[in-house]
Amino acid sequence: MRDPGFWSPAPPRERAAEVPTPSLELLVHGVGGATPQEMLGDPRTVRVTGDETAAVYRRTDSAESTGTEPGEPVQEAYVWSNLTSGNGARALWLLLLPFMVVNIAHWMRPPSRGLPRTVRVYGVLVRLIALSLTVLLVAAACEVALDLTAWQCAGSATCADSRSWLGFLSARRGGWWAQPGRRLALAAVVPAALTALLWYLSSRTWSAYESQQPLTGVHDTDDTDGTEDPEPSARPALSTPGFWYGRRLVARLRAAHTAAGFLTVAAALATAAVGFDRRSTGTLLEAIGWLLEATLLAAAGVVVWVVCRRGRTETRLDEELDRTVVALLPGSALVLLVLSALYAAWSRPGWTSHGSLPGDRTFGVITLAQGALVVALAVVAAVLCRRLPHVRTALGGFGGPAVAMLACALGGVMSGGIAQRVADWLDGRGTPGMGPGVAGPPVLLSWQASVIPVLLVVLMVPTVFLVVRTVHRTRVAGRGIMADYPAEKPDPVRTRTIAGARTRARLTDAAPPLLGIMAAATLLLGAGALVGAWLSDEVPGRAARGAPGMVASATETAQALGSWLVGLGFVLFVTWGRRAYRDASARRTIGILWDVGTFWPRAAHPFAPPCYAERAVPDLTWRMFTWTDRTGGRLVISGHSQGSVLSAAAVWQLPARTRRRVALLTYGCPLERLYGRWFPAYFGPACLDSLQEEVHCWRNLWRSTDPIGGPVRVEGDVDRGPLLDPVAYGRTREHPLPAPILAHSDYQADPVFVRERTELLNELDAGALPRQPVRAARADPRGAAG
Repeated sequence: MRDPGFWSPAPPRERAAEVPTPSLELLVHGVGGATPQEMLGDPRTVRVTGDETAAVYRRTDSAESTGTEPGEPVQEAYVWSNLTSGNGARALWLLLLPFMVVNIAHWMRPPSRGLPRTVRVYGVLVRLIALSLTVLLVAAACEVALDLTAWQCAGSATCADSRSWLGFLSARRGGWWAQPGRRLALAAVVPAALTALLWYLSSRTWSAYESQQPLTGVHDTDDTDGTEDPEPSARPALSTPGFWYGRRLVARLRAAHTAAGFLTVAAALATAAVGFDRRSTGTLLEAIGWLLEATLLAAAGVVVWVVCRRGRTETRLDEELDRTVVALLPGSALVLLVLSALYAAWSRPGWTSHGSLPGDRTFGVITLAQGALVVALAVVAAVLCRRLPHVRTALGGFGGPAVAMLACALGGVMSGGIAQRVADWLDGRGTPGMGPGVAGPPVLLSWQASVIPVLLVVLMVPTVFLVVRTVHRTRVAGRGIMADYPAEKPDPVRTRTIAGARTRARLTDAAPPLLGIMAAATLLLGAGALVGAWLSDEVPGRAARGAPGMVASATETAQALGSWLVGLGFVLFVTWGRRAYRDASARRTIGILWDVGTFWPRAAHPFAPPCYAERAVPDLTWRMFTWTDRTGGRLVISGHSQGSVLSAAAVWQLPARTRRRVALLTYGCPLERLYGRWFPAYFGPACLDSLQEEVHCWRNLWRSTDPIGGPVRVEGDVDRGPLLDPVAYGRTREHPLPAPILAHSDYQADPVFVRERTELLNELDAGALPRQPVRAARADPRGAAG
């Protein structure tokens, strides 16, 4: 049956000259992905445009449709799940988790107008924290390969004899590789190869994901020529042409971080060799060592300058490259690494290895620098927060510093975990540092592991509070459930189930305080671990031997439990990655994490997992622009969950004349509840109000049982909800079986969905869209599907 509100026949005199306005619904799925068959409700689908990574699909029987047929609009499904959970290589991205987290911190800055220098300082501090994480990762690789393996184990007869693959490096056998410097030079291949691998992955993923050209030539923008655009224009940042194309910055940061990795390995080699040469008076090698260290220090200064010098440029499509930096910086650092290896491998007959590798305080310096940078970032965030405070902003605008602290903690746990496990493995049945074998990793790593049990105890307090509050709120919410089902007979079990679903959905709003407590506790405990390691220069158990019995016992327990937890976490991390590499379902679970974390471009860390939105947003923008421009039709872009965020970002990128033909339908939408609160500079109230004013019409569907989606809280008639969930309380004629609680899924099954979509199409049709002549529609019969 034809819906007269959706389509009405033209007057008899005009039927020969006009056809109905073409109509299209573009579906965009959310986290976890979906198949085109599931999205379109038809096992027969055909790819309209795109490739195996991301593509637009239609039903086979509507592949050639122009969208002018009466009834529902032609449906297309944009499938982008392979961008985050495709082949098994995605499992390796777990190792890049700290890089992804610190990159998110860049986008969490508070909104501000009139403080461009402060905004620029915020970006610089986040990029420096990101640089420290690269140095930390490479330093951890140096700790394992150079210190634990080449210096300690190969220098110990007990350890080397039990490892046959280390026989040619054994100092006791007296071969060419017996000298410590030569063993270190050979072991340096491992962290150097890791750095090269990170560079390769960053370059390769840029070409595969982020090199897509956005829609250009249709925007009116102010093309300024600054080194960074902290506040590009009065328009929302996501509507600027260069937002989803950061080639220049990513290439520049990739060169700087690659150079930093090579320089970290070179410094580890040079520091060990120079330490021995300084004890040998009047040698030429000592002078060469001084010169080499000075050169490495100067090169490190250049790397820091490159990282601080330029940020993102969003007001224009910045396709230029800093070719001198990109070409010379990594190459020069690699040359210095080779020279450091040659210097360390030079013959030094009297040199022997014992204890830990010189320079083991490197981890302490990195930790101190990270803590200082996070504190400075919090100060800058406080300055920005005072300009445009908003009650809904997560942590009052301090989300960026808190997440940056979390990234540093993740990096420290991963570094300490792998060092602890390798030390245990190399020492066999012995305990590192307690026998003639391996002395173990730096003392600081043991102190950091020891504070993990304390952190867990601290987090237990708010966790218990949340559990108690949830139980109480469930009881209170149960009293009002029957008001939504007035004709139903009460059932205590059913009522408690519905009330529990609604209450648990509200736990999402409790995440900011919990994260704030975790970040503050991590900062304070990390500072305590650093002070304890530097003052005692011993592991916590030994440092507390003179303390009262209870304190000494608690310290030893914390050290043992922390070491076990770090090792368990690292093992689970590797196991999960290995399982995800082989199992598609596990890989899809990891993909959900990346769906949220890799939405943002790589603005702080070039080795973070690639930004899928730099592929998906141009795809959607181009599809909407070309279809409406070719057919003159009306289009509803329908996004679920993370797909609603992609849809909004794509609509922002459209030219004004196209936005007049586009309606936005979002459901299970985290635009305000998650993105607006955590990323206020880009999805805050002012930005969402601007989107509501610019798009022709917008509807947002939400449920009180949904833990992710919620109202967008903008002015105007946008929010529709909360929708009734479940749709039936008990058994009815229409629902003879108990209706499920849908929460975040199956919004399209709700009758409200079809009604709101039809109203959006009617509003577009009421906007005086021009009718299409028959000759124009027939000129290219495949235009709508093209």
